[in-house]
This record gives sequence, structure tokens and C-alpha cells, in this order.
Amino acid sequence: MKVLKYLSQRIYTTWCCTWFIAPFVVTYPFQVLLLRKQQWHRHVHNINRLWSVIFLRMFLTPLQVEWRFKLDPKQRYVYTPNHSSYLDIPMMLRSIPGFLNFVGKSSLAKVPLWGKVYGTLYICVDRNSAMSSAKSYIQSKKTLDEGRSLVIFPEGTIPPTAGEQLLEFKDGPFRIAIEKQVPVVPVTMPYNQHFMPDVEEVGLKIRRHPLKMIVHEPIATEGMTLKDLPALKEQVFHIIQQELTKHNYKDVNRYSNHQKVSAPGQAGV
Repeated sequence: MKVLKYLSQRIYTTWCCTWFIAPFVVTYPFQVLLLRKQQWHRHVHNINRLWSVIFLRMFLTPLQVEWRFKLDPKQRYVYTPNHSSYLDIPMMLRSIPGFLNFVGKSSLAKVPLWGKVYGTLYICVDRNSAMSSAKSYIQSKKTLDEGRSLVIFPEGTIPPTAGEQLLEFKDGPFRIAIEKQVPVVPVTMPYNQHFMPDVEEVGLKIRRHPLKMIVHEPIATEGMTLKDLPALKEQVFHIIQQELTKHNYKDVNRYSNHQKVSAPGQAGV
């Protein structure tokens, strides 16, 4: 039984990797061509969105996106998702419309092929460098001035407790939102770490699991000052942590009920 389980997981991992790589390789020459001019960058973003749609669909796992507000296409937002997997960016690409700009760690720009696209199209930051952090901060504010929405992971990295307990949030996204008077949108992705755990922690390991994204109601920052930053940060933290806890509780109950039903000799105890 263990051998069959191992083989099925390896087959599924190979299947997912094939569908992850193949569409990107096919579209890569077009992306490189379109990267040459800034006015064409929106098209590269759309190609990456299409790539995400294709491979997430071919992963053959249920994917639910729950919107808790009606998106205003003319409004700029600062999206603040929890960080739990390398699947987080593709999930955001697939699900959030518009020409988004992502703020991600500088190591993403070093990934073969994809790194060239990410480093040109989005914002890279080395959080150990004050100069890099300052540069990314300026680029982020410029992004909003250009009419694009931002995606910033406030944890800054994938925590060991991904999907269960959030790391302490950094100030950056909330400071930017207040200074630009742009709404903050908390985003919860409760299951990505089950499907694809942190590659740096466990290596490449893909397990079929339903995926879900909750896009919470925007939190307006109009009239806020930097004195309101701690309260705003705490509010967003609470919204996402509460949602993660709720989904973990549902999963535990589902597993417990399954065990009670399937275990022999339970009736009449």
C-alpha cells in the first residue's frame, strides 16, 4: 500500500511539473520579446495569467475563489495575502484581475528563465539590504501612482507554521496604503501549503488537495495617518488568522468525523 501511495504521488508530481513547465516554455520566447518595451509589459502579465490558469486547471484539483466584495476595476488596492507556498503567486495571478505588481524576494529573479520575467515585470527586494528595501518602497508607491494594484506578502517569507499561524506582519504594505490612501484587501489562502509545501523546507513535493482563496472586504485608509498603522496591521492580521484557524478547525473536524464513521465497533459506545 505504501509503495502504491508513493508511486501515485510521484506520478502526480510529474504530471503537475509537466503542465507547470510546458506552457511557460512555449510562451517564453513571446514573453522575452514583449519585455523589450515597457508599454508591452501588460501583455507579458496576461501571458503569465493564462499560464497560471492552464496549469492550475491541469492540476485536476478543485479550486474555489470566494469574493466577499464587488471589485471596482477603477480602484487601486494593496492586496495582503498570507504566504504559505510557491503556489501563492500563481493563485493570485489566476484569480485577481488587472495589471498587478508583485513585491517578492530578490531570489525569484535568479530562477532560470522565469527570473528574467519576474525581475523585469515585478518588484524584487532583498530584505537584508536597507537600500533594496528603500528602492522597492519607492517602486511600490510609483506602481500605485501608475494605476496598478499591489500584491505584498506582509509576512515577508513562508513561515514554518504556514497555513496555521501567521508570522508577525511587516509595516511596509500598510505604510504604503496609508500614505497613498489606498484600500487594503486581506487575502487568505488556507490550503496551498498542503498542495505544495515550501520547496526550501521539504524539496519538491506535490500532493493533490483542494485549493481555496478568500478575498476579504477592503479596509479603507482614507483619513488614516501613520499613527493608525499598528491598528490597521493588527486588523488585517486578525482577519487572515481567524480565517486560517476556521479552516484548520473544519479540517480537523472533518478528519475526526471520518475516523468516527469508518472505525469499526463505534456504534453504541
